[in-house]
Amino acid sequence: MTEPVPPKRIFPSSKVDARAAEHVPSIPQTESPAYKLAFQDADFLLREDLRPVRFQLELLKPELLLNEAKISSTFVFYGSARIPAPEMADALVAAATNPEQEAAAQRLKAKSRYYDVARELARLASQTEPDDEGNRQFVVCSGGGPSIMEAANRGAADEGRDSIGLNIVLAHEQLPNSYVTPDLSFQFHYFALRKMHFLLRARAVAVFPGGYGTFDELFELLTLVQTGKVRPLPILLFGEDFWKSVVNFQGLADEGVISPHDLDLIHWCEDANAAWEFVCRFYARGEDEERETSVADGS
Repeated sequence: MTEPVPPKRIFPSSKVDARAAEHVPSIPQTESPAYKLAFQDADFLLREDLRPVRFQLELLKPELLLNEAKISSTFVFYGSARIPAPEMADALVAAATNPEQEAAAQRLKAKSRYYDVARELARLASQTEPDDEGNRQFVVCSGGGPSIMEAANRGAADEGRDSIGLNIVLAHEQLPNSYVTPDLSFQFHYFALRKMHFLLRARAVAVFPGGYGTFDELFELLTLVQTGKVRPLPILLFGEDFWKSVVNFQGLADEGVISPHDLDLIHWCEDANAAWEFVCRFYARGEDEERETSVADGS
């Protein structure tokens, strides 16, 4: 005789209760906001003292969906939202209305080649096959916006592969670029939670020329690796001339505020193929484990 299979749960699901709550008769008590189910009460969830709950929700939602998508590791792309695609560079220069704008536009035009570099590197990373359990590796992840971010998602699309976009609510509207996989397109309110999701699955990070946002992301990553809070991973900096003109990395070491070996956290790159080869060599020789041991030993 076949044993009866017990039901999975004895309580109704939240979806069932939410539907039931829609049909409650209208009386003064049920019309009050106090009567709303807590998880359906937007005004309640947006209260100042509910911020810790919103932190948790913003951490949890992408985490659950990325787990369900079997995304095990990511290749993260940081970079300016202002560097034009090569085909748009001349139009940017033509739109300048004064000599200062034109000079800046010319500099951005010179950096437009990094759009193609980011696209090609993302394409190479996206060729990585899932493991035997179907877990996906080196899935391209960007901030979801234009320019370098668009190039990264576009490179994954060139290979017919999914990619992630971590967008954020800004004062000026920023929509996800059209190459982000819709089911992997996330929107954040908190920069801190967004940055955490950039790194939770990261196994390599490519950093292209950028402004305040790119600096913020890069230096937080360097600090986390330097202090042993994040396992060492390839940090690929594209545009050595740009970076060394705006940041005196060697000067930081010379002044004694960082150690000379902290400069080794950075790998300078210009070419997508060379960058991808470096990432492959890094993991082929288990360098992440070796460096993690060195950090733990204080060596």
